[in-house]
Amino acid sequence: MSLKPEKKSDLGKSWMKPRIDRHIKIQPEYHLIVSEGTDTEPAYFKALKNQINVNYPGRIRMDIYGRGESTISLFEKARKLAEASPNVYKHIWIIFDTDDFPPENVNKTVQLCNKETNSETIYHAVWSNQCIELWFLLHFSYFHSDIHRRDYWPKLSKKLTELGKGTYRKNRDDIFEILQPFIANAVSNAERLDRDNAGKTPSASAPGTMVYKLVKMLLPYLQAEYKK
Repeated sequence: MSLKPEKKSDLGKSWMKPRIDRHIKIQPEYHLIVSEGTDTEPAYFKALKNQINVNYPGRIRMDIYGRGESTISLFEKARKLAEASPNVYKHIWIIFDTDDFPPENVNKTVQLCNKETNSETIYHAVWSNQCIELWFLLHFSYFHSDIHRRDYWPKLSKKLTELGKGTYRKNRDDIFEILQPFIANAVSNAERLDRDNAGKTPSASAPGTMVYKLVKMLLPYLQAEYKK
């Protein structure tokens, strides 16, 4: 197509079409996050959402719910929320700790997510074995010991104290802000754990966490220097 201006003699002719410059509006990508925890996880992901909205307003829409359910029942809750919503979610993230839940329920939830996934919506089983505090700890170092979830707390408190941020406790609403500078390190360490657990079921992948998959997908939106 020629970039030369139209000839004055051609203006007004029936075969001449007016040039219309349109601004193309980028539609937001919708994410649904449904967590087992009602405080710690929603606070963490709401802070993540707020940071994305600062850097890229309108690009990512995240609806976040803490439902107090676990494994299979949490999957059912997420599916019902998606069906009732006017939004078409591209990604549905079901976040739960394996804790002491029956292994068959943990593994079945992953299977249900894979089965429910289609070309329009992807269901993600975001499990942490044993708990999301493993994800927090991975911000500081690689950790591959299979310990009880209660033993993560003093380790986190030690790291936070070294940063001058006090001790770790459930429901801290500033945990995302504190950990954000180390987030790329956490993704790398969680990926390494995932490779170490290759071939194992989620219930047998101790320690392990899939939170990195959600964060890694959204990582570019957390970094303002990549904004275009």
